[in-house]
Amino acid sequence: MDFSGKQVLVTGAARRAGAEIVRAFAARGARLIVHANAHFDEAEKLVSRLPGEGHRALRADLAAERETAALFAAAGRIDILVNNASFYRFFPENDEKERARFERVNFAAPLELMNFFVRQELREGAVVNILDQAIFSDRNDPYTASRRKLGEATLDFAAKYGVENLRFNAVAPGPMLPPEELPQSKMENVVRRVALLRAVTTADFAQAVLFLAGCDSVTGAILPVDGGQHLVDTQP
Repeated sequence: MDFSGKQVLVTGAARRAGAEIVRAFAARGARLIVHANAHFDEAEKLVSRLPGEGHRALRADLAAERETAALFAAAGRIDILVNNASFYRFFPENDEKERARFERVNFAAPLELMNFFVRQELREGAVVNILDQAIFSDRNDPYTASRRKLGEATLDFAAKYGVENLRFNAVAPGPMLPPEELPQSKMENVVRRVALLRAVTTADFAQAVLFLAGCDSVTGAILPVDGGQHLVDTQP
C-alpha cells in the first residue's frame, strides 16, 4: 500500500512511541489523525510540526464507549487504523474499577474501532494493533489478558475480512520505553536478559508498524519487536 494521501488514525499518539509512529507515516506522505486524551496539548503541537498538510488532532476518552464512537465519526474516512492507546499501571487486585478500565481501553475500544473500520466498505485498508510481548508468556494480569484478547481478535478479523482486501496485523513490542511509573532500572534488568541484550528503539518499532500497514501480502501476523524477549524467560 502506498501511504501517500492515505488517512491514518493513530490512537494514543501524542507522545513517546505513538508520536514516533505518527512521524513515520507523515514522512511517507500520509495524512495523520492524532488521537489523545490527557495529553491533547502535546498532540496539537505534534500535528503542527508534521510535514505535509491535512493533519488533525482529536480528543477522546477511550474508556467511554460514546467517545470512542464519536472519535471515529469525527475522523471521517480512515484508510489505516493503528490501535496504539493503552492503559497500564499497578493497582490493588480487588480494584474492579481499574480492572474495567484495563478491559475497556486495551481491548473493548480497539475492538469497536475495528468494527467501525470494516463498516466503511473500503476497497483496501489496514489495521495494526499494538500489543505487548507479554502475550507470549504465561502472565495473566489484567493488562496482559486484555492485550492477549486483542491479539486473538486481530487474527479473527484477518480471517474474516481478507476477502474484502482488509488486513489486520499486530506488533508486540518488548523493552522500549518503561511505563512512566516504573523506574528505568527495572527495564534495564529486563534488557540484560533478552536475546539481543539491548532495548528496542522507537524508530524500529515504528518501522515494524509501517511494514505491516504497507505490505499487501501480510495479514493475520503478530510480529514480536522485542529484541528476542519472547524467546527467553524475562520474568523476575
